[in-house]
Amino acid sequence: MADKSSQGDAKPEAQFAKRIDPLNDKLTGGQLQFIRQVELAQWKKKTDKLRGRNVATGLAIGAVVLGIYGYTFYSVSQEKVMDEIDAEAKARAPKTGAN
Repeated sequence: MADKSSQGDAKPEAQFAKRIDPLNDKLTGGQLQFIRQVELAQWKKKTDKLRGRNVATGLAIGAVVLGIYGYTFYSVSQEKVMDEIDAEAKARAPKTGAN
C-alpha cells in the first residue's frame, strides 16, 4: 500500500510563509536584513518591467508627435491658397501705369 504522505495528506512539520509584522515582532538583525534583501529584489524585478513599459510608451508618444509634426509641415507646404489669392487679385486689378 502507498504511504499516506505521498497522497497529499501530509501534515506540515513547520509553518510556511508565516505573516509577520516587522514593527511588533522581535526580529534579529539577520532576519531584518534578509527581509530588506527580498524586498529590494522584488522592487528591482518590478522596476525592470515598468522601465520596459515606460520606454515603449515614450516611443509610441514620440512617434505620434513626430507624425503630427511631419504631417503639419507636409500639409502647409502644399497649401497654395495665398498664392492663388494673390494671382486672382492681380488678374482683377485694373491695369494702370503704376502697375
